[in-house]
Amino acid sequence: MKPKPARAAATRVALVTGAARGIGAATVRGLVAGGVRVVALDWCVGEDSPVGYRQATKADLDTLVASLPAGWVEPVVGDVRDPAALTAAVGAANQTWGRLDVAVAGAAVIAGGRPLWEDTSLDLQWQIDVAGVWNTATAAVPVMLAGPDPGGCRFVALASAAGSRGLFHLAAYNAAKHAVVGLVRGLAADLAGTGVTACAVSPGSTDTAMLAATADLYAVGPEDLAAHQLLRRLLTPDEVAATVVHACSRAGAVLNGSVVAADGGFGG
Repeated sequence: MKPKPARAAATRVALVTGAARGIGAATVRGLVAGGVRVVALDWCVGEDSPVGYRQATKADLDTLVASLPAGWVEPVVGDVRDPAALTAAVGAANQTWGRLDVAVAGAAVIAGGRPLWEDTSLDLQWQIDVAGVWNTATAAVPVMLAGPDPGGCRFVALASAAGSRGLFHLAAYNAAKHAVVGLVRGLAADLAGTGVTACAVSPGSTDTAMLAATADLYAVGPEDLAAHQLLRRLLTPDEVAATVVHACSRAGAVLNGSVVAADGGFGG
């Protein structure tokens, strides 16, 4: 499909999944502040979530877009479990701005709260937290490789502190986030010499709806989870997003194949 004329000269363009709130929304804001146009994808299911807590809504996504300069963010409602949705989102970037330089795979859910042998949440978390990252890479990376500046292209996945340790009553989430780390490392190996890079950012306890859901699983408050971090406070989405945005930059090439801990000293 022939790209539409660009709305404005775009030097870099990103796709961000899980974009309507939390770290995803903060990443969109940070990228735009750095001069990057963004396709912002979220499933926007709200109360119809298959997990046990409310997800972002279309109103959340629209509010994000309205808070940023007109024409800089293209909203897309789509589910990362559906490869066609990711292909369409990448197509939106190509149609609107003629390129794709960055993909941030941020869409994820959490479930659990019981021992592994009683937990039935693995399939859903695997579909969203792992296959969703895979589907994002499958749609985005070929377009990056064929684009005008592969050396400036970055794939960044949101992993978790749970990707490097085992957390109590979260075995399925642990498994999913460990898999994200392995996926990114394998992708980086596959991309060797192309200029396109891949890395993961692993947040600690961050003040988001997902953390509130995690606290509910443990019957504690979100602030109680900050005790596991050397900072002894919750991280903000903007703090974590600053690390993600750096990983998306041209200077972020040095992070290729790595897992960047943005966790406030989690486990300390």
